[in-house]
Amino acid sequence: MQSFPYEMLREIYEQPVALRRTLELYSDGGKLKPELIKLLEKWTIPEGGVLIAGSGSSLHSGLAAKVILEDLCGLDVAVEYSCEYSFRGGPNLRERSVMVVSQSGETSDALSALREARRRGFKTLAITNSATSAMAHEADVSLPLAAGVEKAIPATKSFTCQLAVLYLLALYESKRLGRIDDAMVAKHIAALWNTPGEIEAQIDNWQVQAAGLAHGKYKAAASFLFLGRGIHYAIAREGALKVKESSYVHAEGYPTGELKHGPNAMVDDTVPLVVLATVDPGLEGSVLRYKKTLQLLRDMKAQGAKVIAVANAGDQEVAGLVADCIYVRPVSEYLFPITEVVPLQLFAYFMGLEHGINVDRLRNISKIVLERELVR
Repeated sequence: MQSFPYEMLREIYEQPVALRRTLELYSDGGKLKPELIKLLEKWTIPEGGVLIAGSGSSLHSGLAAKVILEDLCGLDVAVEYSCEYSFRGGPNLRERSVMVVSQSGETSDALSALREARRRGFKTLAITNSATSAMAHEADVSLPLAAGVEKAIPATKSFTCQLAVLYLLALYESKRLGRIDDAMVAKHIAALWNTPGEIEAQIDNWQVQAAGLAHGKYKAAASFLFLGRGIHYAIAREGALKVKESSYVHAEGYPTGELKHGPNAMVDDTVPLVVLATVDPGLEGSVLRYKKTLQLLRDMKAQGAKVIAVANAGDQEVAGLVADCIYVRPVSEYLFPITEVVPLQLFAYFMGLEHGINVDRLRNISKIVLERELVR
């Protein structure tokens, strides 16, 4: 059995197993389980659409879900910080179903958002890592994860399991709305089931590369700017959060196109860029975003910026424009977040080690873990 010096690294490596356990809860043989369909029928989405509330990594999974639900289902989706939702003016808000995403299902901000949604008479859905949490009990519908106990403060396997469940939710809604048929649902589920194997096949190489980058030219960085377009913006935000949490080095996530609207003034030898430059060649929108990202990389190379890119395996064009390139094997556009976030988690982990941080127990941050209900 492999030995791990920190729980954070163990939990990063546990993601394939955690994903398979979670997928087994809600899908079987290329189909959504009848139990899932029956649950989601209780959580109706009105014309007003969906509001997703979350904090930290859970907010970022909500940002990814917004893109998937809008693109695959044609729904109107808003994403709100849990800590802000309760303070919004109720009477003027459009009628919405509310989804609250939380690792523990016990944090005060998430519970407050859930209770406020119920007070307003909205249908509520909770996605948590504990079927016995307060949120799971109080929501109209609960979709627990099967990530297992997550002891390290930085969320890793709970985050990717959130993404998987949100993807299945999008498939249900797309089928319900008549946008895809059973054959397409089966195709999407099969692709989703392939992601744990994709992570297993690449994680050792990602670990070696992330350790080298953190130990080498990026250890002394004063700040990082993480950039991503479309659904990858959510992963840019998540990558930046992981670096802040794990190493106490400042980092921010931005949409790629926003770099030149202010943040580029910060870019110098001490402020590198981390750019998500993966692409799904079969999706027109993804190809367009990729071409725009290539142009930005050309501009940054001319500017002399230090850039780490995450790109499709074998993409020599991206590799030729950046200082360092982390390769990720191609998957579909809406599944890239599950795989491309893993090397960013590893980079944050090794940045923390390089700065002498106990990545499992971070200063000024606490985490609720319900060990009585979750199993490793």
